[in-house]
Amino acid sequence: MPEHPDFMQQQYAFTAYIRNPEHHSCPRDIEERRMKIYCDLLYNNVEGFMASTYPVLRSIMPDERWHAMVRDYFATHRSSTPLFPEMPREFLKYLQLECNFDSEDPPFMLELAHYEWVELALSILDEKIDVDQFDAEGDILSGIPMVSPLAWVLSYQFPVHKISPEFQPQLPGEKTTNLIVYRDADDKIHFIEANHVTARLMQHIIDNVCENGQTLLTRIAAELQHPQPDTVIHGGYEIMLDFLNRGVLLGTRI
Repeated sequence: MPEHPDFMQQQYAFTAYIRNPEHHSCPRDIEERRMKIYCDLLYNNVEGFMASTYPVLRSIMPDERWHAMVRDYFATHRSSTPLFPEMPREFLKYLQLECNFDSEDPPFMLELAHYEWVELALSILDEKIDVDQFDAEGDILSGIPMVSPLAWVLSYQFPVHKISPEFQPQLPGEKTTNLIVYRDADDKIHFIEANHVTARLMQHIIDNVCENGQTLLTRIAAELQHPQPDTVIHGGYEIMLDFLNRGVLLGTRI
């Protein structure tokens, strides 16, 4: 195969050096001092964006380890999108699939990174709510409750929402940490810590397309083998009303 034209070879050399100046030669005819300015500018831009997206992860990682991860990502990861807001997702993919973990890395690192990424992901999610698909005034017991596409149910082994420089658990919690994250009408992101039953109810509603709220709550009571099903149904109804007021539920399907 013929070689690439000179200008393309120069472009490849330029970008290779910027991504990893320790393993690539400075492009010919460009002063190394000037190339270092480009290297520092681009790396600092990427590193700053990652630090702002993953502030808790950044705060608990030693400087040397943090910069080693970001530099390795910058040098080796092949992004699937050129969109700048998607860069933190690419970094998460790097952590999940490519990063060589150190024995000193916290055991909750991947879950914490995912938790922190979710806030950005939901804030920029381009999801339209079709008001013709639901009745905001519908009865969520007799009707089919509908979850907002801007509400997600998350489950983690570690209590990621509590992790900080002062609190870094080394073992998973005794119970799964369930969180409901949603974007409200003012485009603000909120997290709700949910117990197992509430998370299960939300998942039932998400998966459901034809059963009404009463049926879903009755199923929850049966799963729990509760001696007083009406108590579960009443409690679940109150939770659904709260979710309706928050915007987690939109109403009932039409």
